[in-house]
Amino acid sequence: MKKAIFTLALGLLFASAGFAQSTQSAGTSQTAPKAQLAVFKWEKTEHDFKNIPQGTPVDAVFKFKNTGKIPLVIANAMGSCGCTVPSWPRDPIAPGETAEIKATFNAANPGPFNKSITIYANVDNGSSTVTIKGTVDAKVTNQ
Repeated sequence: MKKAIFTLALGLLFASAGFAQSTQSAGTSQTAPKAQLAVFKWEKTEHDFKNIPQGTPVDAVFKFKNTGKIPLVIANAMGSCGCTVPSWPRDPIAPGETAEIKATFNAANPGPFNKSITIYANVDNGSSTVTIKGTVDAKVTNQ
């Protein structure tokens, strides 16, 4: 059953992408009607770690609900650099269901940081973005 829903949702994702590309005319870009898309409803879109010690990986969890009328299918999620690694649900999220994206930040370099995680899915504009920020405090070395 999950495979059938996943296949259907994936087909809708590609169909909506093809529809969006085929409806460009006279310099105007149109996308699939919003009723045919899933919708991210985020609890929060930014996480502030404040101060974290250098060398300690930390996780931020971004919870969301699919408030659209079709299953939400996440095709990919990417951090703005190699120090931020996202993990996401691989199965479709049915309308009304909740899920979460986890972003692990490798606090290797001291100083302030502001990183984004872009989630590619069958939503309006094809993606949604969340951010993490904070300051990595340098290790104190005894000399």
